[in-house]
Amino acid sequence: MSQVISANRLSDGIVLFRAKGGAWVEQLRDAEILPDAAAVKAVLGLVEVDVKANHVIEVAAFEVTVKDGHVEPVHLRDKIRARGPTTHPLHGKQAAH
Repeated sequence: MSQVISANRLSDGIVLFRAKGGAWVEQLRDAEILPDAAAVKAVLGLVEVDVKANHVIEVAAFEVTVKDGHVEPVHLRDKIRARGPTTHPLHGKQAAH
């Protein structure tokens, strides 16, 4: 199953996603979709540089589905992390959609 790498920015705790080329982005739609476990393992090795430099913490891979170009986390925890707080639909990242 396809996966995405997420982390939290150390300076403010914002959830980030790793994009192609190594940048960290705030929107899941901009994340690099990794096709298999080998790709995930390779990228997790690369992001250690960002962890050691104190840019991000809590690095993890999570499963996503891609349908018609739309990326959707498989598990509820990751859906919440991607969209923002569950308190109200006008708060968090989901407010921009």
